[in-house]
Amino acid sequence: MTYNEANVRIDRRRIELAPSRARSTAGKVIYAIGDVHGCYDQLVAMFGAIVDDIAQGEPGTQPAIVLCGDYVDRGPRSADVLTALVWLERHVGVETVVLKGNHEELLLDFLDRPAAGLRWLQRDGHSTLRSYGVRVPDDLSNVSDEECRSMRDAVLDRMPAAHLALLRRMTIRVAYGDYLFVHAGLRPGKPIDRQTDEDCLWIRDDFLKSNHRFEKIIVHGHSWASDMPEITADRIGIDTGVYHTGVLTAVRLENDRVEVLQARRDGSASAPTGAMADMGDGGNR
Repeated sequence: MTYNEANVRIDRRRIELAPSRARSTAGKVIYAIGDVHGCYDQLVAMFGAIVDDIAQGEPGTQPAIVLCGDYVDRGPRSADVLTALVWLERHVGVETVVLKGNHEELLLDFLDRPAAGLRWLQRDGHSTLRSYGVRVPDDLSNVSDEECRSMRDAVLDRMPAAHLALLRRMTIRVAYGDYLFVHAGLRPGKPIDRQTDEDCLWIRDDFLKSNHRFEKIIVHGHSWASDMPEITADRIGIDTGVYHTGVLTAVRLENDRVEVLQARRDGSASAPTGAMADMGDGGNR
């Protein structure tokens, strides 16, 4: 795979943090990548930047790559994104965790129960099916159950077995040291080990607007407001709406050090570093 032919540039910013309770990444350097949504060019550029960074690291460094879900829908190249994830697992030789997002859940639901997935198909799923070469009607307002089953069968005929296997083995959350990685967030007031899969995949305002302090810093995607990540005292939101803004965001975490990596399609705006809040107790919560 190449990553220098997509009119995408990599921006890198070191975040100077106030004293934070996040001190450990369990001896690893972690690269966490936000929502991709079919934006293959930015993802491959990000992979290239991460691989280069790993190659330049200190001997004995233990890197890990965590992808925080929502690889499909909205953007044009969902099938290619899943191919890239399979390639990453097989060829980079780095510990890799591919978390499930709510859009992967919706795709799997459609594959298992196609007629029940019509709403997803109408809103976002049509772009994923088309990325596999499936013919999808231009007007999805009056699609029959039989047509849904036909499109499901067509995508299964075209989907590589490795894609389906990847979708079905995705995990919900993972922790390294003082950080926990999940797609959407956690339910305030519940211990981490009692969180439901539904909340981990779907929660939004109840998590984002809460002042609850979990045992770990939560690194998540799912919700975005601009092309810059949200970094507060308790969470790091790394979804930057790449399908709309053209900007895919990742964070590099090494103990209490945080760096932001962004793969920006040429023409997308670059916000100043000051747009990112600090993670100290005085930061936005």
